[in-house]
Amino acid sequence: MPFLNRPSFLRYTASFPLCLAVALFLALPAGTAAAQSDSSSSSSTSDSTVTKSSKPASRPAPRVAQPEAGGSAITLETNEPLFELAVALNVCGYDADLANSNPVRLKVREEINEELAVSSAARESRDALCGYVREHTLTDNALNLAQYISLALYLTPPPELAPTVDETELPPDSTQVVNILPLLRTFGQDVHLHAIWIKHRPEYEELVSKIHDPLTKMVLDTNIYLRLPVSSYDGRRFLVLLEPMLSPAVTNARIYTNDYIVVASPAGDPPGAVRMDQIRHTYLHYEVEPLIYARAAAMDRLLPLLKPVQDAPLDFTYKSDIVALLTECLIKAVEARTMDVGIARPKRPDVVRQRADIEQYEAEMTAYDRQAEAVRRKTLDLETRQGWVLVDYFYDKLGELEKESISLKEDIGEMVYGMDVERERHRDEQIVFLPEGTHDLVRRVPRQISGLDLAETKLLKGDLDGASALAKSALEDPNGDHAQAHYVMARVNLMQREPDAAIEDFEQTVQLSKDPRTLAWSHIYLGRLYDVVPDRQKAVAEYQAALTVRDSQPDTKAAAEKGLKQPFTTTPNSPAAKPDTNEEPLDPSGKAEKQAYRPPSK
Repeated sequence: MPFLNRPSFLRYTASFPLCLAVALFLALPAGTAAAQSDSSSSSSTSDSTVTKSSKPASRPAPRVAQPEAGGSAITLETNEPLFELAVALNVCGYDADLANSNPVRLKVREEINEELAVSSAARESRDALCGYVREHTLTDNALNLAQYISLALYLTPPPELAPTVDETELPPDSTQVVNILPLLRTFGQDVHLHAIWIKHRPEYEELVSKIHDPLTKMVLDTNIYLRLPVSSYDGRRFLVLLEPMLSPAVTNARIYTNDYIVVASPAGDPPGAVRMDQIRHTYLHYEVEPLIYARAAAMDRLLPLLKPVQDAPLDFTYKSDIVALLTECLIKAVEARTMDVGIARPKRPDVVRQRADIEQYEAEMTAYDRQAEAVRRKTLDLETRQGWVLVDYFYDKLGELEKESISLKEDIGEMVYGMDVERERHRDEQIVFLPEGTHDLVRRVPRQISGLDLAETKLLKGDLDGASALAKSALEDPNGDHAQAHYVMARVNLMQREPDAAIEDFEQTVQLSKDPRTLAWSHIYLGRLYDVVPDRQKAVAEYQAALTVRDSQPDTKAAAEKGLKQPFTTTPNSPAAKPDTNEEPLDPSGKAEKQAYRPPSK
């Protein structure tokens, strides 16, 4: 939208109420900093929900196989850097599940051995490569493999094989083995690895074709159950990479920033088979997490549920992060609701000759439902004793959702906010946990936080001086992200009761930023500030501009639509709405307002 002339707020600056500063700051989209550091509505797309691609990215990119704008959100691909690192591991003794692998794995190994037999240079480079692999071998086989996969995902194609991001932005586990790259380049050249890749590309493409339809069916079936549209590209991506040089028994899944990545190896028998259940688990993370994290800032009321799981056999993440625990329990509940119970479902008669035929079918279905429910409940009991204490609650809620024929997106607010926390906590305290549990398939790869990401974190923690210093540093840097720096400064000024300066920085953000979410929330903040003046006409224009930006997150749309319906004010029953006093403590975390929230009654 065109630049808006800034009204004079000087007469409000000295007495700008702290309650309004707090309320405006609390409009910060939930999980902004968290989402940028480690992970996240959708619109319908064409019938071909999974894009097939064997062609690796040809230019450096800050993300895995960076898609072009408007591309597919769900992609099935192969990747040459991953192939080269997988081959290197095979040459250096990685034989895991070799007998069950796709035949292409043995063919490639044999061709590498032929090259080694006739080339002393190849043998020397192999020895140097394998020496490095041995020196960096971890005792945990899964983690040992994962560090090389993490590295492969952020490499340019051969012969460069260079990281696509600065080393500080690589997944932390990959930095432990990044120095393998010069050795891998030399080895690849000596054994003509690129030529071997080209030779076997048709076999790789055939595997992609075999898996495309089952993967598409899984995506559609999952979205049909959740009653969610299949995502078009909105900045997040679900990516399945096939690499038959790895063990078909192991599926490697991780979340890094906005990329949900599964690396799978097709089996030899049945040909091309992959662990679709594990791929689906990661896809459920992709679909469910945005619905949960959109409400992450309002979950303090659920924190008591972490106390009962401190003795459970769970990873530390789930004992310390209520959002992570809740998300995984909801995903496991979906899986329990849709699991194969191992019992043949009765077939409805094609032709009904008499009423007894229908009665018999209904009796068989009743017996089937009872037996299937018993199998599911047994699974739920095991998962509960492994520490997934909310899986029973969500299982029952999903049953209600099925009967009412509404989507998970429509029901997630009531499902979370309607929870009787004290009752669930008391119930969880009675659980006798097993000594050992299960680990989530998906690894969330942390990222080193620096620069403006660190400024976001400091802002959310209430360190306004620290956030302001980092933002000013970015503004002084000619190559800095000035749009994001202005966005940080605008919210700092807002919390410091400097609305005049906040308006200026928000408008600078609108002029400079290309990020839909940052643009949308800048317009929403401007709209709320104009409502405070009040200048309702300009406020409405800002809320409309926020909707025009089309940020896909549900909290953005809800905030803009609410602003169009009524002028922004503080919540009447919120402590933030009390008259401003010099003694009133600043609450940038918003805990008081969150505790004042009550779910709407039906």
